[in-house]
Amino acid sequence: MNPDTTSPGSVRPGGRTARVRESVLRAAGDLLAEHGYATLDLAEVAARAEVGKTTVYRRWRSPAGLVADLLADMAETSLPHSDTGTLRGDLLANARLVGRTLTDPRQGRLFRAVIAAATSDDTAAAALRAFYDTRLTEWSPCVEAAAARGEVPAGTDPRAVLSAISAPLYYRLLASGDPVDEATVTAAATAAALAAEQGVFVSGTGRSAP
Repeated sequence: MNPDTTSPGSVRPGGRTARVRESVLRAAGDLLAEHGYATLDLAEVAARAEVGKTTVYRRWRSPAGLVADLLADMAETSLPHSDTGTLRGDLLANARLVGRTLTDPRQGRLFRAVIAAATSDDTAAAALRAFYDTRLTEWSPCVEAAAARGEVPAGTDPRAVLSAISAPLYYRLLASGDPVDEATVTAAATAAALAAEQGVFVSGTGRSAP
């Protein structure tokens, strides 16, 4: 493949290059959490990571390229889905994972920054969608297993169930400013489970005719 056609940060080599990538992404994440996306500067990232500016500019090209690779790395290294044996247990585990991420002093600010980046840059927006696609794919088996056990109707859309958990938590992070606490996390998981059990998230093709 022509290197000029590769997307920023898309190469995944090992050895020293992998160590450089790790250092640069850690520095980029720290700066995003500290100052947000608007002031993210590749030269400052290079200085923080203690690597050459040319390396950063050649590989990532732009702040949006750094955000895209950072999100790819976060998706690759995030925790696998839970298997508690019940839908409610699995959804509560998912909600708690999201809650811990959003309330973490670094990760919460980092997500605000990457979401801000996605509102103004197509590359960052595509990377954010890919990140959430990866996470939804990882956790979808929890809902599929619940359908197989008869806890939810056949045809229940796993992604809709999981999105119903995250949505109120992200609303608090980004809009209302209300706390994302254990009560909120539990309520989000319980509401999504109850709705799923009642067939709210059965996809159109799986619904019975009235």
